[in-house]
Amino acid sequence: MNDINLYNEVIQANEQYAENYIAQPHPLARKQAVVLTCMDARLLIHDIMGFEAGDMYVIRNAGGRASDDAMRSLIIASKLLQAHQFFVVHHTDCGMQRFTDKSMSELLKHSMRNTIRVTYCSATLKKTQKNKITSCKRSTCCGQDTCVGYQCIDWMTIQQGLYQSVLDDVTKIRNHPLIAPEIAIYGFIFDVMTGKLIPVNEAINVGRAQLTCC
Repeated sequence: MNDINLYNEVIQANEQYAENYIAQPHPLARKQAVVLTCMDARLLIHDIMGFEAGDMYVIRNAGGRASDDAMRSLIIASKLLQAHQFFVVHHTDCGMQRFTDKSMSELLKHSMRNTIRVTYCSATLKKTQKNKITSCKRSTCCGQDTCVGYQCIDWMTIQQGLYQSVLDDVTKIRNHPLIAPEIAIYGFIFDVMTGKLIPVNEAINVGRAQLTCC
């Protein structure tokens, strides 16, 4: 689709949406729950889980992984926004199962010839012009070796199966020192072919809320 056509489509759709829009001034999620899931366009997570707008907080990234930034949002949701239940939802046919850290490194090594490899791999890449020729400057990778392909980034690919990735993420969240033991953490796999949410029982057991005595 042409970029300008998509832009116009968005503007027209929003005009129609705004006509019947009912403002929700209260920022806290009614269900006091957070869903961590994948950015895959097929996952209409509110419909999948039976929630409405305003019911829950949603965190999305590639794979629905418990990355450092996802953890930041989970901590904020629990400490400041009254969330006391987390749902981790991975899904079948996930793109994060289709490549490895090594293959991503090779891809970046060959596709970033016209960018500066900055000191910290998490920094924004910036193009540089020298004598009207785009040049590439190498620097150290997070203070270690020369950064070629950004090997220092954990791409959090899924190589051991979805059940294991859900278990790993729930375990990581459960063991984080800033996540209260009273928070219940549930793990699921969404089947994109059937529409079913599949509970990952081992993960749910790990994420079980640990009630503390007053």
